[in-house]
Amino acid sequence: MTGAAEPSKVGHEEEPRLSFAAGGRVATVEVDLMRAHAFAALVALLVSALFGTIVAIKLVQPDFLAGAAWSTWGSLRASHTQGILFGWLGNAFLAFLYFAIPRLAGRPVMSRRLGWWLFALWNLAMLLPGWALLAANLPQPWLAIKPLEWTEFPLAVNAVTELCLLLMGVQFIAALARKPNDDGFYVSSWYVIGGLVFTLLAFPMGSVVPQIVPGAIGAAFSGLWIHDAVGLYITPMALAIAYYVLPVRTGRPIYSHFLSMIGFWLLFFAYPLNGTHHYVYTSIPMDTQRAAIAASMVMGFDVVLVVLNLLMSLRGHAALVWRDVPLRFVWTGVVLYLVVSLQGSLQASMALQRHVHFTDWVIGHSHLAMLGFASFMALGAIAHIWDRTAQCQSHTGLMNLAYWLILGGLLVMVVDLTAAGLVQGELWNSSATWMDSVKASQAYWWVRTACAVPLLLGFASFLAGMLTQGKSQPSASRDHPHSSGPLPQPGNG
Repeated sequence: MTGAAEPSKVGHEEEPRLSFAAGGRVATVEVDLMRAHAFAALVALLVSALFGTIVAIKLVQPDFLAGAAWSTWGSLRASHTQGILFGWLGNAFLAFLYFAIPRLAGRPVMSRRLGWWLFALWNLAMLLPGWALLAANLPQPWLAIKPLEWTEFPLAVNAVTELCLLLMGVQFIAALARKPNDDGFYVSSWYVIGGLVFTLLAFPMGSVVPQIVPGAIGAAFSGLWIHDAVGLYITPMALAIAYYVLPVRTGRPIYSHFLSMIGFWLLFFAYPLNGTHHYVYTSIPMDTQRAAIAASMVMGFDVVLVVLNLLMSLRGHAALVWRDVPLRFVWTGVVLYLVVSLQGSLQASMALQRHVHFTDWVIGHSHLAMLGFASFMALGAIAHIWDRTAQCQSHTGLMNLAYWLILGGLLVMVVDLTAAGLVQGELWNSSATWMDSVKASQAYWWVRTACAVPLLLGFASFLAGMLTQGKSQPSASRDHPHSSGPLPQPGNG
């Protein structure tokens, strides 16, 4: 599966190689925690996708599941978005961190007991109570649904989220920060630390400040979190996966350490300003709007540099990408990162905003980011750690089927929603009535609903692949993560 002819070169060009990829020492890995978060992630993905499917159905059949507070469109949409952000991607990233941090740091994570506390808080004190409170729709301020995008969970749940983010920092950053291992401070470690620190600071800004600051100023803070959730949490974790998985599975170093660092610093300096571009043509000061647009353009250049660096690292390995399923998931995530980021930079401009703002174009864009870029990275990470862990089993055929089902459903849905957005924008800028645009959107909304079928089947196929032992899976590619001595075979990253 790995195709790693010279694993000792894994790392960066002309930089120290990653010893764990060449059969070196691997610190203790908490496999039980890794598996628990991975399965929780896939279950949350299926549940969240069902919420999203019901939301899509209600656009074409408004009376579907009508009559209860929990089944309203707004409540279900909030359950869908929060489930994807925290239930699916949050758990998937935690599973990857439990696998990767002992290798990147050369030492175990802080505490197994802390890990189980974090798992319980994340899933049993944040995700499940959050879904329950969204369904209950209670009037109390601390328990009510918040009208803030990507942070709809009530304030009481947000407090648990912030605690979890703090515990993540203790669990993972401490291992990386004590002392770099013999491989040096690899770029994946930079992204993990940056993502955890910035999210810890940005989350309360987006979840609490808009609740206490009125008007346009509160909206501006909310807009910052809309993008900080993607740019300072999702993107760093996804790029940490890409910078880890690509060199390990190909046996080739990352093309340029310099480009890696430029990409890292541009992301964290420019991305926090992006969020206000959601409020172009509003009462927010124009200088603030222009700064957000400029930062969005800078991010487009940054993404080109990052993707160039990653794809150049794969030069000459097209055949390996085709046959290696985890590598193909991550490669697809890298390509979609380029597409969705350039699209985002363009639609931040005032000229394009005039035509697509509030249309289904934006919904297609958000799905390309979260279901495309982020989810393909997360699926690739889980497939990789399942392939490299002795206590796990996987079926390459089922995961390959999952790849094509998810990719096909995603691409059809994004094209459909993009077309719907262009039609809606054209009608809204004409003398047509609002209901004319609703009627024109119906055919597109039916296609969107139908796309749920391959997506749900793909998610289920991936989960089944994690539970089924495939005959073609070579046992030599698996490592023994609880061993503290040299491993008997290469390719154990």
